[in-house]
Amino acid sequence: MSTRTRFMISSLAMAVVAAGVMAQGDKKASARKGPGILQPQMTVEGGKHDAPMGKIGEKPAQPWSATTVGAAVDGKANAAAVATLVGEIVDFSCYLQVGKHGEKHRACGQKCFTAGQPIGLMTSDGSLYMLMEEEHDPRRDGLTDFRKAAIDHAAHIMEVSGTLSSHGGYKALYVSGFLKK
Repeated sequence: MSTRTRFMISSLAMAVVAAGVMAQGDKKASARKGPGILQPQMTVEGGKHDAPMGKIGEKPAQPWSATTVGAAVDGKANAAAVATLVGEIVDFSCYLQVGKHGEKHRACGQKCFTAGQPIGLMTSDGSLYMLMEEEHDPRRDGLTDFRKAAIDHAAHIMEVSGTLSSHGGYKALYVSGFLKK
């Protein structure tokens, strides 16, 4: 067998092995459902994904409340589903900007929530959902108090129920049950 033939066989064998290794890596990457957690060294002390610290929100009978349907274009709210998710209550802005979450970021997250920054829920696979009140008109008119619950549970792993909606890569869970009394 010539040197050239041996070189070609050996190159082909290396290419086959490399392709196999890359395929394994792709399978492992695709087995993960979410993007992964930023700064995983920042840990949570309140609750675990298999044992949340508590519950936030009421599971609605229908995805959207009457005020949301009434406010929708032509009375047709966007597609959505009733859902319950478990995850860490995070400061959406700090998490996306610098990856901060967990107990060491709790006080900062509470300050950000108090100042009106967006509230998020990060699931165990790193998926991030924006959290907000579901009831359209009361939310608009300042007649809900979900933000207080988020402040109280910043950096805690909680079970959150509400209406799941998504569009263009954005995911939101609209939480029900926080109308001011």
